[in-house]
Parts: sequence; C-alpha cells; structure tokens
Amino acid sequence: MWLLQQADAVAALPEIVLAILTLALLMLGVFRKSDASDMVTLGALIALAITALLVIFAPDHQALAFHGALMVDTFARVMKVLALFGSAAALVLSVSFMKRDGSQRFEYPILILLATIGMMLMISANNLIALYMGLELQSLSLYVLAAINRDSARASEAGLKYFVLGALSSGMLLYGASLVYGFTGTTEFPGIAAYLTSNGATLGAVFGLVFVIAGLAFKISAVPFHMWTPDVYEGAPTPVTAFFAAAPKVAAMALFTRTMMDAFGAIQPAWGQIIIFLSIASMALGAFAAIGQTNIKRLLAYSSIANMGYALVGLAAGTQEGVQGVVVYMIIYMIMTLGSFACILSMRRKGYMVEEISDLAGLSRNNKGLAFVFAMLMFSMAGIPPLAGFFAKYFVFLAAVKAGLYALAVIGVVTSVVGAYYYLRVVKIMYFDEPKEAFEPMDGEVKLIAYASGAFTLLFVLPWIASPVIAVAAAAAKSFY
Repeated sequence: MWLLQQADAVAALPEIVLAILTLALLMLGVFRKSDASDMVTLGALIALAITALLVIFAPDHQALAFHGALMVDTFARVMKVLALFGSAAALVLSVSFMKRDGSQRFEYPILILLATIGMMLMISANNLIALYMGLELQSLSLYVLAAINRDSARASEAGLKYFVLGALSSGMLLYGASLVYGFTGTTEFPGIAAYLTSNGATLGAVFGLVFVIAGLAFKISAVPFHMWTPDVYEGAPTPVTAFFAAAPKVAAMALFTRTMMDAFGAIQPAWGQIIIFLSIASMALGAFAAIGQTNIKRLLAYSSIANMGYALVGLAAGTQEGVQGVVVYMIIYMIMTLGSFACILSMRRKGYMVEEISDLAGLSRNNKGLAFVFAMLMFSMAGIPPLAGFFAKYFVFLAAVKAGLYALAVIGVVTSVVGAYYYLRVVKIMYFDEPKEAFEPMDGEVKLIAYASGAFTLLFVLPWIASPVIAVAAAAAKSFY
C-alpha cells in the first residue's frame, strides 16, 4: 500500500507541488494584504516554472496514479507544459495592466494557479470523475476571473453569463457521464473502451456520449455551444481574456482528445460524425460572424471559435496523424493568441484602453514595430504561407485528407478564405487608413511577448523551429497508439 501511494505521489508530483505552493501563496496574501500583490505574482510565476520543470524532467514512461484516475504519458506532459506556459504568459501580460487599472489584487494570480491545477488534472484525467473534478476546478476559477474587476458592469455581466452557461454545460456533461456509467458499468476510460469494443456502439452509450461531447464542446466554445464567448471576451479585463483564449482552450482540447481516443476510440465512426458537425459549424460561424465585428476582442472571440473548429478537423480524423495535427495546431494557436492579445494591450490612449478596430488606423506610421508584429499575427491566423498559422492548418487538413474526409478539408479551406477577409481588414486599417492619435508606449513585458510571438510566427518555416514542434507533437500522438 505504501509503495502504491508513493508511486501515486511521484506520478502526480507536479500537481501536488503546484497545489502546495498555491496554498502557501494564498496564506502569504491573506496575512500581508497591503503589499502582497507583487510578491504573490512573482511567487506564482516561480511556482509555474517549478511545476513546468517537474513535468519536463519527469520519468519518460506511461504511469497511472490513484487507481487509474490520472494518466501521465507523453501527450499529458506536452499539453501540461503548454498550459503552464500559457498561464505564465497571461500572468505576465496582466502585471502592468492591473496596476494601472487599479484592479490589482493578490487573489488574481491565486485564481490563475487554481485554474492551472484544474487544467493539469483535466489533461491527465483517465476516468469520468477525474475529468469532472478537473473541469470544475478550472471553471470555478475562471468564473471569478471573468468578474475580477468588481467595479466594471461589463466584467460582472461577463462573469454572470459565463457562470450560468457554464453550470448548464456542467449539468449536461454530468448527465452524459451518468448515462455512460449506467450503460457500461464503469467510469474508467479503459473499462469504457473494453465495454464498447465488446458490445459496439449501443444506443445508451451513444446517447451518453452525445451529452459528454456537448459539455466538452462548451469548454472549447465550439458551435452551437459558443454563445458565451463573444460577450465574455469583450466584458472581461483584457489580460483575463488573453488567459481564457490560451491555456484553458489547450487543456479543454487535450481533455476532449483523450476522452474521445482513450474511452470512445472503439466507436470512432459514431462520434466522428458529431465532431465533423461541430468542426464545420465552428469554422463557418467563426468565419462569417466575425466579418461585421467592430470590437477587436469580439473579433478574436469569433476567431477563437473558428480556430477550435480547425483543431477539431484533426480530432475528427481519429488517427495518429490527426492527434499530431491537433497538438501542432494548439501550440501555434496559443502562441499566436498570446501575441495578438499583447498587441491589444498596447491599445491605450490618455490612460484608457481602446478596443475598436478603427482605433488601429494608421498604426504603421505611429509604431512601425507593433504594426508589423500585429500584421504578421493576423496573416498567420488567416493561414497565409509561410507563416506558422499556415502549417497549423496544413497538418490538420492533411490528416483529414488521409482519413478520407475530403469534404471536411475542402470546407476548412473555404472558410479559411472567408476568414482571411476580416484578418486582412485589420492589416488594411493599420497600413492604409488615416492615422489616429498614437498609442502610449508599450510596457516592456507586453512588448517582449508580442515580439517573441511575432518572431515565432514569422520564423516557424525554419527547420530548427518547426522540426522540434512537429517531433514533440508526433511523440504526443503516439501515446494513444
């Protein structure tokens, strides 16, 4: 028993360490309220770095913890590092913003750490109960983060909408999980897979699967469970929106992939049709609904919906190449998203944030470096070669073609062309419209993330950048085969 507990502790060591450090920082914040914010923020970044090192240098083999509730494999390690990086970058982006906005609180980094623990549990979840526990730990933290600025009516409204719709999605997920348990007799992914391998896609199991997919689709804001995304992205403080768009999306897509491949892989033809519908609907709505947007954060909300649709193309393929495409896509998507929000955080005049796309008019004449980086990120999101976004779409479309999903790949390409319109419109406004008043100088940490993201996007075509990313994604995909 003692050896078993020790093995569990070793497998779950990153989560345990991060939880202990989070509680310690919480106590620090409680007992030193007046000057705790900066110390807690620095402590949170150190905690995330320590956790990332524990994940990276963990034994390179598959391990189960807590009677199979958590699975630690190469896929889990890759996605955890990505989620930790996204959380750290979002935290860095928020430092100057929160100070200037007067909304700096020590609770903010604590909530990000708690959400990150939830993400790590989601990524390693190997049964339906662990899946739900991780998802709720993340979600409860995100609900509070959306409304962290209590003086803002928009932020409060965003938090309330997110909470109400999130509670609905959690109910659907739980109902689906209870049906799956009722018909298969187990909550563990290997047990569900064994039942489905023996009995096929029984009506009850498929019915439960549909509700599970609905709950997970909400977390990645796939259509038709996307309705919260534009309002929450617009209403939440910009650094919080950057966090929402990056790390939680990575964790939710990892959870989605593991659940489908590990638990329901035996009935891939049954759920493949649902994923194809979610993918097409998300790509189409994201492409067309964004055209009329005037607020840059709402634009990126619809862009995020479309991007999740493209990532689902890889999952719909249900193959090793498809999972590899999903991992590559999420790595590139997260870096592009963090860079885009870093650029948005620079949109400040006379001490106030501006969020209208028209406020970017003539940026190329006021700030050539920022305009170039933002333009590269927009071109990349549009999927224009040879930028990183092109290769992200290439890998998921290639997986779809190899799996015989030709129509899905063609629809993906068509919606990419439509989506290019609103990305290129932003570039046109920055480079060809009459200039408005210049923005205030960028904060150093925001500039660093924006320029680093732009460099990655621009230079991804070089083998010494692309090859490691593709190799890591391939190793992660092998975890399911």
